[in-house]
Amino acid sequence: MKIKKYTAPTMPEAMKQVRKELGADAVILQSRETKKGGFLGIFQKNYIEVVAALDPSPVNIQQKQPDLKPKEHLHMPVSHSNEDVLTEIKNLKKLISLSHESGEAFPAEYELMYRYLLEQDISTDLSRSIMENVIHKHSDEAEADTDRVVALTKQELETQLKQLSFEGITFNKQVIQFVGPTGVGKTTTLAKVAAKAMMSHGKKVAFITADTYRIAAVDQLKTYARILNVPVKVVYDMHEYRNAIKSFHDYDLIFVDTAGRNFQSKRYVQELKNTIDFNDLIDTYLVLSMTSKPKDMLSVYEQFSHLPIKGLVYTKADETRQFGSLLNIALPHRLDIAYITNGQDVPEDILEPNAAYITQLIMEGCKDA
Repeated sequence: MKIKKYTAPTMPEAMKQVRKELGADAVILQSRETKKGGFLGIFQKNYIEVVAALDPSPVNIQQKQPDLKPKEHLHMPVSHSNEDVLTEIKNLKKLISLSHESGEAFPAEYELMYRYLLEQDISTDLSRSIMENVIHKHSDEAEADTDRVVALTKQELETQLKQLSFEGITFNKQVIQFVGPTGVGKTTTLAKVAAKAMMSHGKKVAFITADTYRIAAVDQLKTYARILNVPVKVVYDMHEYRNAIKSFHDYDLIFVDTAGRNFQSKRYVQELKNTIDFNDLIDTYLVLSMTSKPKDMLSVYEQFSHLPIKGLVYTKADETRQFGSLLNIALPHRLDIAYITNGQDVPEDILEPNAAYITQLIMEGCKDA
């Protein structure tokens, strides 16, 4: 069995090296992102490292039914060649078990794409489902090369994302509120969406903030309110919240900023419910940062999952190179991705995404296809 390591700037280039030297029957044992070059650890570049294997003379081992032969015939000596084969099989199983979380390998080209999706922070279950769909839908095709697998994966991602509507604010509800953990940029996002509503749609806007845990947060929203020339009210409990809503009854849109807390704790979610309303007359958006760990995002969503969340807003897309987390909540739970922010400028650094845009973000590392 021939086992060799390959290093290339991108996944398609690595796979082309594997195919050129080991052929189409090669099996991917392991792949990971690594860094090379630079000076004293500075200016290093990202590379893909792939471990591939090829058995030029596979051995077919057939199980035989036991027979009633004399005892001496049951003690046949094992040849060194068979011992070598068994050793290689054991080593191969060990490599696969260490490198493949799912325990089920795809054909080489698809396996490398599966690993790319994992590296993009798409969950294991969703990555596996995507690749299984690609293989199933195109099982009648001739053996696919790297470029074809990349194209088919892009097509599958876009098809699945098109099931979402990607609705931002539709102006069907007067009250729009943003909830989410501390530090994700809710206040800045609120200001961006409000500014777009005013400038692009001519809407009359007012602000309410329930983020009274941080003085800086109140001051920040007041600063945005002064710049946009809109009124703002600070509320401390449900009574003040409802009175503020009533006082702005003649405004087109009322944007509500909420306190950022550790929403992995149910206690803070309950505190939020005691301060603001969640009902069908209000659109509530969950704001998450793209720099957060995927598991942390899922944990936060689980705390809010029993509330009427209209859609998701993802911030700080300019601070990461992994975009797979965009899918992990939206696709399984059929939640719209309303906005993605990619900077601090108000109102410029916000966009309304679609299926093609998110697919391109995730597959950007496959530049050769």
